[in-house]
Amino acid sequence: MKSVRRLVVKLGTGVLTDSRKRPDLVQFAQLVSQIAALRDSGLEVVLVTSGAVGAGMGVLGYDKRPASLAERQACAAIGQSRLMATYDSLFRHFDQPIAQVLLTHEDLADHARHLNARNTLLTLLKRGVLPIINENDAVSVTELKFGDNDRLSALVASLLPADLLVILTTADGLIEGFGTPQARLLDVVEKIDDRIEAMAGGTTSATATGGMTTKITAARIVVRSGIPLVIAPGRRHDGLARILAGEPEGTLFLPVPGKLPSRKRWIAFYHHAKGALHVDDGAIRALTEQGRSLLAPGIVRFEGDFEAEDVVRICGPDGRERARGLVRFGAVALRERATGRAEVVHRDDLVIL
Repeated sequence: MKSVRRLVVKLGTGVLTDSRKRPDLVQFAQLVSQIAALRDSGLEVVLVTSGAVGAGMGVLGYDKRPASLAERQACAAIGQSRLMATYDSLFRHFDQPIAQVLLTHEDLADHARHLNARNTLLTLLKRGVLPIINENDAVSVTELKFGDNDRLSALVASLLPADLLVILTTADGLIEGFGTPQARLLDVVEKIDDRIEAMAGGTTSATATGGMTTKITAARIVVRSGIPLVIAPGRRHDGLARILAGEPEGTLFLPVPGKLPSRKRWIAFYHHAKGALHVDDGAIRALTEQGRSLLAPGIVRFEGDFEAEDVVRICGPDGRERARGLVRFGAVALRERATGRAEVVHRDDLVIL
């Protein structure tokens, strides 16, 4: 933690709203105070915030998250301006300028827009401005569902890249044996495997969209990018300071050694895969153990109507996704077996997950 110079902090709806599902101004104030203290210590901070839909719910009189997409978008449209007004008022007490950045999945999937978003964020940080990021919920369809801002925070951390992602939530961290007398908090997760996945669960919050499941998904993104993640409770007044001091707080997910290059992070995490290539054991060994490209003879079958330069999943014989990559041939060419022994996915365009 002593080497952290740039971090992304994600604030969930549950830690920003009260029992009436409306913004908890006392809670906002203590979180803003903690973030301002990090900025005063010389750290670069990017804030990913939920709460727009929750803020709009109170205005429109909803007691629970609306089921209709149009109603959720209406809540977000009302709540986003209120959310930013709250942040602006509170950060002004610390002479900390802020900037609103609303993103959609398409902004990060398109390579030119991806780089532009990164350059904008880095310029804001260089000028001492704190970017406050949210999904553009008023118009976005795909991200107004399960796990939106947990995943978004991981994508932002990978985009920069950051040295650390902190997700502050209503939970103490990842709990083993949740709901049983043997329940215990996991201080450190070294590897995300089936055992860790089984510990994740949903949420019963009226305003939240995910739960620990979406946080594990976020963890998979950042640790593969070479970035550590801490999932910690968001209602403690010294939580961020404790994390940066290396003190036990929440659950720390250790990163895979070494950061993925920017282009490979873009291939691996910023696309909805257009299809899947199912390959044999020999191809899996060539990809994972020998660092080879994927050749056409190693493909057993494929799914989807992808075209050349689309991102596809690469799955082993057990059906589990093992890699992602940019294909050099579309589904039509593969179906007509027009590829011979050609490289379908070059190793420079492939990421082992």
